[in-house]
Amino acid sequence: MQAENDADDVRRVLGGDAARYEVLVRRYQETMFRHAYGMVGDPDAAADLVQDSLVKAYTRLGTCDPDRFAAWLFRILRNRCKDYLKSRRRRDVPLLDDGPHAAPPSDDPGRTLDRTELGKVVSDALSRIPEPQREAFLLKHVEGRSYEEMADMLDAGISALKMRVMRAREALQEMLRDRV
Repeated sequence: MQAENDADDVRRVLGGDAARYEVLVRRYQETMFRHAYGMVGDPDAAADLVQDSLVKAYTRLGTCDPDRFAAWLFRILRNRCKDYLKSRRRRDVPLLDDGPHAAPPSDDPGRTLDRTELGKVVSDALSRIPEPQREAFLLKHVEGRSYEEMADMLDAGISALKMRVMRAREALQEMLRDRV
């Protein structure tokens, strides 16, 4: 079970095996990046937010319940994303547009262009739905989380999360109806 592995790894780090933190980083880094990127829409900012969250988690690991490490780590990232979105200083423009949303290479340039354009349309639509709905939608449909996991991570009720996901789906369908 993942939580048992996390708890054991956290206890080992707290017991002095600092190198063991790398195992936790590897376990969660990719998932954290996908979530941060989905929330902020900028791959460079997402990578920075993940790195910042992992450093903060390491420095505050003593305040974590080892049995709830994943939810605790996610909350740190979630708060970092929220702070970033509130910040007026986020006028950064990435130099390269080759993040995880870029289409894989293809023999058909037209098909590659269609995929890239569709990705931009979907990303734009996601960025326009309210943050709580976007966050729930990403956790459910991109990360494949159960509502129970989401409730633990977001400290929210399951019925409220189901409503957020449903409203996000409805909003996205409405926005994408004429564009896709």
